[in-house]
Amino acid sequence: MSQYFEPNQQKGNIPDHDVIMRGRRTLEISGVKQVESFDNEEFLLETVMGFLAIKGQNLQMKNLDVDKGIVSIKGKIFDLVYLDEQHGEKAKGFFSKLFR
Repeated sequence: MSQYFEPNQQKGNIPDHDVIMRGRRTLEISGVKQVESFDNEEFLLETVMGFLAIKGQNLQMKNLDVDKGIVSIKGKIFDLVYLDEQHGEKAKGFFSKLFR
C-alpha cells in the first residue's frame, strides 16, 4: 500500500521534519511525503529529509494525517535508519533486502 502526501507548504519552504519517540513504544513523524511499505516488523517512509526505515515488533500505523504529512506508529521500536540518496545503488540494494 502506498500513499502520497503533499504537506501544506509555501513555495520555496521545506516542511518541518520531526521524529518524536515516546518510551520506545510510539513514534510521531512529520514531514512524511509517502509511505513506501509497511508491515508489523518494518516501515519505509519517504520524508522531506530522505528515506527513513523503521524496524520493530508488532508495529502498527496508529494515525495517518495525509494533509499534514504526519504518521504515528505504535509497537516496540528497535531501529531507525535514514537511507541517504548519496549511497545510490547501496540504498537500492538495502531496500530490496529490507522488504522481501
